[in-house]
Amino acid sequence: MEPLVQADPHERPKQSFWKSPFAWITEHSFSRSFWTYFLAVFCFDAGYGVFFFLFNLYLLDLGYSEKLMGWVGGAVTIGSVLVMMPIGILSKKIGVKPLIITCFLASPIFNALRAVYIWWPAQIGLALLAGATMSAGTVCYLPAVARLTTDKNRTAAFSLIISASLGTSALGGVLCGFLPAWVKAAGVSLPAADLKRIILLASCAVVSLGLIPLFRLQFPEPAREQATENPARTSLRRWKPSPFLLRFLPLIALWAAVIASFSPFGSIYLSSVLHMPMSQIGLVYSGIQIVQLCMGAAAPIVFRTLGLVRGIVAVQAGAAVMLCALAVAHDVRLAVAAYLIVSALQWMSSPGLYDLVMSKTPDQQRNTASAATLLWSSLAASIATACCGALFARFGYPRVLFGISALALTVAVLVWLLLTPKNNNGQVVQAGIAQQEV
Repeated sequence: MEPLVQADPHERPKQSFWKSPFAWITEHSFSRSFWTYFLAVFCFDAGYGVFFFLFNLYLLDLGYSEKLMGWVGGAVTIGSVLVMMPIGILSKKIGVKPLIITCFLASPIFNALRAVYIWWPAQIGLALLAGATMSAGTVCYLPAVARLTTDKNRTAAFSLIISASLGTSALGGVLCGFLPAWVKAAGVSLPAADLKRIILLASCAVVSLGLIPLFRLQFPEPAREQATENPARTSLRRWKPSPFLLRFLPLIALWAAVIASFSPFGSIYLSSVLHMPMSQIGLVYSGIQIVQLCMGAAAPIVFRTLGLVRGIVAVQAGAAVMLCALAVAHDVRLAVAAYLIVSALQWMSSPGLYDLVMSKTPDQQRNTASAATLLWSSLAASIATACCGALFARFGYPRVLFGISALALTVAVLVWLLLTPKNNNGQVVQAGIAQQEV
């Protein structure tokens, strides 16, 4: 019996990036404008990957406590949240390129000033401004990539940018870790804080290099959509959240709080609690990027095997268990292993949650759902970072880590109870069966 669909004998097999990067890139036929934007994003990720890895360690050298670091980190997120929606509206009027250029021009200046002016009120004010200007690049990132790619190569484009970001962050961690020893071996004597300040300023300069390709970037003209409905009525419907979204937003906010509760203080934990030298902290940070890259490759397999909701619940519950292990670990090697797994699992669950909300949201409401998800996550993250910084300073890391673990487990249970698809009789739909909107 002949197969219903015959394979095209002239169709070339899909290439693997890891086996043949050049063939993979050639197959997806990225435009010249995409590569121009990719180069700018590469500079952005390389510079800020080093900056945010090193900045809290720099504040620690200057005598800042976890409480003050939490307020500074929270101020960055609050600054981003305050301008997120206005930037989204402005991008529709003037386009994304002016806003991206503003991000690459202003944010390195404000972050460089954060490395110079260490006065507490100045740190808060500059953190707000840095967060606001970086938000322009964050909000415009998705529409920029969408405009510079096609339906056939868009997923590959996102994968390429994310992989490059993780790779540059890993390399930056290694360089930052060993640079103090290299400087000392060269016969140059600098205090630790001064050396970190120089690296922070250099990382801001790397971000500014992204302006060179940005000024040459040309975006294609957007496709004009034909209006088929009353605009006022359509706008109202877009802003009306679905029942699923009303359940989803509090859960994504709680999970963002879990991630932001410990991630900004990971390097401080390694330094002040585990007493690791700078070179080893850099290696651990690089290891996190590599493990995250591997877990990102494994995520589709996990979600396909367990189902999307079950996979998310399993990953979140695993993160809760490893946070407990991190809280009780006394051996440095066990603590580092738990820290690597926690970081990977926290990062791994987020793509699953984003995939879930996009798959459960009608196409005409996805932009609104995406903006609402980002807004709720950022607000929760800013509050969690500020609060947990104060809690770490007062109660120490083990007790607070137990609390974060309990919150992570609570989120996993709520995701299972509120987001698991059910049939009309209230029974759970098994994995592999088409999920329907509740």
